[in-house]
Amino acid sequence: MADPKGFLTHGREVAKSRPVDVRLKDWNEVYVPGSLLPIISKQAGRCMDCGIPFCHNGCPLGNLIPEWNDYAYREDWTSASERLHATNNFPEFTGRLCPAPCESACVLGINQPAVTIKNVEVSIIDKAWETGDVAAQAPERLSGKTVAVIGSGPAGLAAAQQLTRAGHTVAVYERADRIGGLLRYGIPEFKMEKRHINRRIEQMRAEGTRFRTGIEIGRDLKAKDLRKRYDAVVIAAGATTARDLPVPGRELKGVYQAMEYLPLANKVQEGDFVAPPVTAEGKHVVVIGGGDTGADCVGTAHRQGAASVTQLEIMPCPGEDRSPGQPWPTFPMLYKVTSAHEEGGERVYSVSTTHFEGDEHGNVQWLHLSEVEFIDGRLTQKPGTERKIPAQLVTLAMGFTGTDQDNGLVSQFGLDLDERGNIARDADFATNVPGVYVAGDAGRGQSLIVWAIAEGRSAARGVDRFLTGASELPAPIRPTDRSLMV
Repeated sequence: MADPKGFLTHGREVAKSRPVDVRLKDWNEVYVPGSLLPIISKQAGRCMDCGIPFCHNGCPLGNLIPEWNDYAYREDWTSASERLHATNNFPEFTGRLCPAPCESACVLGINQPAVTIKNVEVSIIDKAWETGDVAAQAPERLSGKTVAVIGSGPAGLAAAQQLTRAGHTVAVYERADRIGGLLRYGIPEFKMEKRHINRRIEQMRAEGTRFRTGIEIGRDLKAKDLRKRYDAVVIAAGATTARDLPVPGRELKGVYQAMEYLPLANKVQEGDFVAPPVTAEGKHVVVIGGGDTGADCVGTAHRQGAASVTQLEIMPCPGEDRSPGQPWPTFPMLYKVTSAHEEGGERVYSVSTTHFEGDEHGNVQWLHLSEVEFIDGRLTQKPGTERKIPAQLVTLAMGFTGTDQDNGLVSQFGLDLDERGNIARDADFATNVPGVYVAGDAGRGQSLIVWAIAEGRSAARGVDRFLTGASELPAPIRPTDRSLMV
């Protein structure tokens, strides 16, 4: 146990954010650089090293949280990094982007603020990069087997790194022009600077992983040709089919899917554009969807100089405390104020968009909405609550419904789908096609980055067993696992 009295003598402290008026002028990460390290040892010391550490079950990766908390408390950063990497290929991603279900399951959280597990995690990995504790781990010998990984998001990268380290020759295929998937183009720079992705790619290249960008399997390269080239295939193409809003006026100019809007802002940071082709500058912006992607749109609109930003959510406003139906240690739906919400804008709950109104040039100008309520378990519009708000740019951030099937990937492989429309797989993450595996959102449905990494690692073990008959790679989860997280 790190500090037997730590949870009694120290309160919870989290990373400090830069002032709003300062951070809105740039796209750097919102947190004050170096602000965590002076406090992180005491924060790690709040860990009680519980007899039954529920944080393990809250984390899909099964991170060894009490162990690396103890090392962080003692400032043994090398050992902390080793224990962290034992279960997580990319802790700098999860430490910045994960909603931390582990903290919701923290035993201390029963009656006190939970341990700042996420902040400890990111401090360990940042220190490891600084001190050179993160190094390439090339295999001692090659197996002679080849694997293609389709998709370079967290699931694809995790699977590729595990399989490369197992001695297989791995090539990652990405349809975009850069590696990273939604990490690259869906996550704004102010949440995670892309240098974190770039140095992991360089590490993976040094280990032997090969990357092929600008190639979409199903269109640019047929599935049958890929099967001929490789001994096994891992599909980690994500769930990229966005949920749409079929209401009158949807065709108006200025109404975009979030993943049409966000990547353009990221491409500016990559140097592809001087200014984004779609910008919120000087416009009244409405974001439809109250989740993390919606918050990303809010923060992006602020930095582009929007005249106003309004975020709409069809569900009621969550409470600040657990409801009886979401007891510890489950992951609760709570009212959350992200860094983007700290920067301004209005959040409106229990409303539904009825239609859009445009001008004579076909540009959206107004969004009409109505309040909704639950009646007999169904959301119903409340009569007399209709109103309109100015909307010159609208982003739809309502989630994703499944893997893109328009490009022929599913049909060309001949893959079976499950009842939810995701690619079906067995306990080893194998599809109905021998040698073809699936990991991440493509098989699970829209989920979290931490689940994607866990699935990529587990799928890699399945592939390794298929190729060699046995595997020493860890398998943190099974496809049916839900842990304490939906």
